[in-house]
Amino acid sequence: MKRSGILFLVLLCAVLTSGRCTIAMSISSPDTLRKAEAFWVDSVYESLDTNQRIAQLLLVRAFSTKDSLYTDSITKVVTGLNVGGVCFFKGTPFAQARLTKRWQQMVRTPLLVAMDAEWGMGMRLDSAFDFPYQMTLGAIRNDSLIYRMSSQIAADCRRMGVHINFAPVVDINNNPGNPVINLRSFGEDKSNVTKKGIMYMKGLQDHGVIATGKHFPGHGDTDTDSHLSLPLISHDSLRLDSVELIPFEALIRSGLRSMMIASSTSSLSIPGAISSARPRS
Repeated sequence: MKRSGILFLVLLCAVLTSGRCTIAMSISSPDTLRKAEAFWVDSVYESLDTNQRIAQLLLVRAFSTKDSLYTDSITKVVTGLNVGGVCFFKGTPFAQARLTKRWQQMVRTPLLVAMDAEWGMGMRLDSAFDFPYQMTLGAIRNDSLIYRMSSQIAADCRRMGVHINFAPVVDINNNPGNPVINLRSFGEDKSNVTKKGIMYMKGLQDHGVIATGKHFPGHGDTDTDSHLSLPLISHDSLRLDSVELIPFEALIRSGLRSMMIASSTSSLSIPGAISSARPRS
């Protein structure tokens, strides 16, 4: 690719999840597709000015349960700045689907749509199915069941027009005083966390949804909620290399396509557009 890829994740994801690309994949070779995708990314990149290219790095938080004033304010941000995408939080399936379709039709550059759906769409949407928390999954001996579960989550995401799921959590639950990871982790055994994290990741990515390893470099052995403050991992590099980083390294080697490095403790203030609630990510 000619460009270093500021837009590659956003734009390539939009291509891969479009019906047009699905048809092309059935009749074209991988090399031909890669060249076509690179050409498309380069051509779109060249058409954007500097501010629009910077805006492509941003995901705007969105709720589908808000009133029209809120929705209109997000619409102005999405269309006015040409942002890279939106991340949906609390809402309903039908309202979110309508907003996704509306915004995708209005924007100049296709939006990357994200959700934080660790245990499925029910984590964010009412009347959607809840799968077990990861601590429950950690007790499963047949890891193929986790692959089947995340494959279904991927199908649900694609049905909703969601391209990236901020999952799985691959933090090791090795601190009983942790206020935010606990049930969201596969457990305290690094090998078990790694194997199950890979299965969850592959179930998503094999079925067209980008997986996200989080929370790098490991949020397990902390006693602070990173949504509210800055946690500290007070271990040396030898300990990090032998425990916390093991799952992340394994997922990267297995083809992980994105990683979350932190949870935000502050937000850009957009009148009428940002909720005061602190969603768990």
